[in-house]
Amino acid sequence: MKEVEAFWVNSFTQNGTGGNPAGVVLHADHLSNDERLQIAQAVGYSETAFVSRDDEVDFALAFFTVTGEVDFCGHATLAAFSTMYQAGIITEGSYRQRTKAGILAVTIEANGHIVMEQKLPEYRGAFSYEQISALIGLDSIILESTQLPIEVISTGLADMIVPVPYGYLDSIQVNQNLTSDFCKKYDVVSIHAFELSDQTSMLTASCRNFAPLFGIPEESATGSASGALACYLSKHLSRTHLNNFTFEQGRAMECVSKITASVESSELGITKVSVGGFAHNVGRQTIHLQ
Repeated sequence: MKEVEAFWVNSFTQNGTGGNPAGVVLHADHLSNDERLQIAQAVGYSETAFVSRDDEVDFALAFFTVTGEVDFCGHATLAAFSTMYQAGIITEGSYRQRTKAGILAVTIEANGHIVMEQKLPEYRGAFSYEQISALIGLDSIILESTQLPIEVISTGLADMIVPVPYGYLDSIQVNQNLTSDFCKKYDVVSIHAFELSDQTSMLTASCRNFAPLFGIPEESATGSASGALACYLSKHLSRTHLNNFTFEQGRAMECVSKITASVESSELGITKVSVGGFAHNVGRQTIHLQ
């Protein structure tokens, strides 16, 4: 019987509270995919990160939901590097991680703030307001009033970015079955809905994320989708060469998270996408594998 220790970590916390919980397993080289899935199910969070050695880069990371492996997870990446930093395995500086979404850079700042590079955006098409209306319980006329498109963007995972008018975000009621079927049909991981904040706010937008196909009815902070949203806003709302964004997520779950994102671009398009935040360890558990 194997004993495996899993850390519980809240990622994208705001002043030490809120955030999105992830599991972290260090020294995971000896674990099979079946064992990793068993561990992720025992942890029970939306994702658990498994950290292994790598011959070419600093670390290899794998990410498992309670139903299977996914290519990338932003909040679990943040959780993993924060755990290693707090354990003294790594120090302030820059590192490279191998994921199924590619080799990506991670930077640890002196105050513990962690910034993760994401893949450059892939724009995978748009959907009509009518197609999405039934999924989220808002009339298509309400969605159309934003005059912004509903677009699928991937910076590691394919997220469908859905703008809603100010004041409507908390009114969304996702049809879990319809959304699961839709995401499976069109190869989409999540619905990432947002409302732009008032111009006097320090926030760029408030967000909600739904991924029922992967066993996640709603989550309180989504790193990959925040990178996709930053690219979306840079594309549709701005023409500057450097854009910085601050997103709030989890308000409807009473678990508010804070996510920073930045996009650098040139006349050739976006050249860099980064997402950052803080994380806090909240506990650990020992899992016995048969």
